Amino acid sequence: MSAPVQPPEARVAAEHPEAPGYRAGRTLPLRVEAMRQLRRRRTLLMGGVLAALPFILIIAFAIGGTPDGEDGDGRGGGRINLMDVATESAANFAATSLFVSAGFLLVIPVALFCGDTVASEASWSSLRYLLAAPVPRVRLLWSKLVVALGFSLAAMVLLPVVALAAGTAAYGWGPLRLPTGGELAAGDAVPRLAIVVAFVFVSQLVTAGLAFSLSTRTDAPLGAVGGAVFLTIVGNVLDAVTALGSWREFLPAHWQFAWADALQPHLEWGGMIKGAAVSVSYALVLFALAFRGFSRKDIVS
Repeated sequence: MSAPVQPPEARVAAEHPEAPGYRAGRTLPLRVEAMRQLRRRRTLLMGGVLAALPFILIIAFAIGGTPDGEDGDGRGGGRINLMDVATESAANFAATSLFVSAGFLLVIPVALFCGDTVASEASWSSLRYLLAAPVPRVRLLWSKLVVALGFSLAAMVLLPVVALAAGTAAYGWGPLRLPTGGELAAGDAVPRLAIVVAFVFVSQLVTAGLAFSLSTRTDAPLGAVGGAVFLTIVGNVLDAVTALGSWREFLPAHWQFAWADALQPHLEWGGMIKGAAVSVSYALVLFALAFRGFSRKDIVS
């Protein structure tokens, strides 16, 4: 029975255990990886798209007039509908921007940043050179994952920040009017919006886990990104199948709009806690599979 084959970087470390100045923890620093990703065209393009969305909505409202709800009581399709009060204030406009983008648009930057990060290195044939530096595999994945999640969070923060600024110019600063009645003072609305952004980020960790896991298994970035988006859409479709009953509560998509509980006169945490628990559980498993698979993978590209 033949002995297991060691990865090339493991053999280098074994042959040179005391290389002068070498510290595994200093390889591929986060700031270096962050600057590499920041300069990429897809990062700038995605930032531009998210920053432009609030202005597109303002133009749409200006052309189409005051938004009208689907059934007049502030709910559309059984869910809270912020479109009815989108132009009441900057806070309302920011909440509406999140409402129209959280279901799909914000999935794209998460899948892009997490799915492209490792697969792109493989497609450029630079992955093996990074590992031969030698950058330990766990260190490489950790650096790329932290930076990818950081850029994903930045994308989710960028949208409401630009929406608040654009909404203040277009509709003025004021309280957050709730479609179900009542309002939140402007000083209370901003922390509530921060809670919404935090929950949306946590709920997207499943997409991040899918994209990152696929990224470690392919040298086709589009395959990793597209695969993560496709599986996320499948989850949304399954959640729409009411015949599944209570089984839908185990789907991350079932809780994606639980953040609406943060935009109530009395903040309710129940749905968001359940949704966060489901999302984090799936994400931890997917990230663990990514690290486990990559540590045993024969890097040939």
